[in-house]
Amino acid sequence: MGPEEMQRIAEILGLGEVHLIEPSFALLPDTTFTAILEESEGSQARLLIDQNSDPLCMAVCNKDTWIAGCFHLRTPTSALIARFEDLGGDIFQEERDIWEAAVRGYYSRELAQHSTPALEDLNPARIRLVDSLVREILGEGAGRSCLDCGCGSGIGSLVLRARGYQTLSCDNDPSLISLGFARGRLVFEETMLIDASLLHHYIDHCDTGLGLMFGEIHDFNAGNWEQITGELIALTDRSLITTGTEQEAMRIMTWAHESGADAEIIENTRDPIYDRWVCRISH
Repeated sequence: MGPEEMQRIAEILGLGEVHLIEPSFALLPDTTFTAILEESEGSQARLLIDQNSDPLCMAVCNKDTWIAGCFHLRTPTSALIARFEDLGGDIFQEERDIWEAAVRGYYSRELAQHSTPALEDLNPARIRLVDSLVREILGEGAGRSCLDCGCGSGIGSLVLRARGYQTLSCDNDPSLISLGFARGRLVFEETMLIDASLLHHYIDHCDTGLGLMFGEIHDFNAGNWEQITGELIALTDRSLITTGTEQEAMRIMTWAHESGADAEIIENTRDPIYDRWVCRISH
């Protein structure tokens, strides 16, 4: 990764250059990388904490090369903290939101650099139709947080930002995310390449959730979609999920009810192909 992509991370740590040891955003909760940092040779160390003094990152210098591990999605071990103290490390502080955005930006720029964008398949008219649906069901964002779950190339994220939501976007398809970056529909600092069935490892809570065109949902993959839907419902106060068929919407409504949420199905006649059925969910 080039200097431009590392610049924000390095600035926060007060360094000229630093490399994160985790090879992808999705691996940030993996404790394997804590052990790597514990065992790395070094002569200097820096610990980044948030406004509540919780660890965000630790960096170690060996022969003028700084490497760092992220700890906003996993907990550092006592052995790692002891190593920091043994090296007589310096403590830096930053707000958690700023650090998290910088890390998302770091990995997003790497993805954009190395993943070929998918072919554009968006009908520009769909942006207006999705915007109309969001306005009707969710209303204006007024600064509230919203998770675009299964964001694809970012049509929902584009609409949410325009409606005033503080948006987080996630998907497990790097080519679609890369397309979203190339078209300006997705923002580096707001986007995560992750498995949405593991959402709780990466975010705590959002006011609102959006899931456009969940599915196709069939018997063989229903378990995975049930898990994704459950994660979205558990992490948000209210959600709007669309599907292509009424049967898929019925499944989602059933899963919502089983999780203790309220849900209703609405037929959306705006588009004959996409977002035909809407499941509105709230707690």
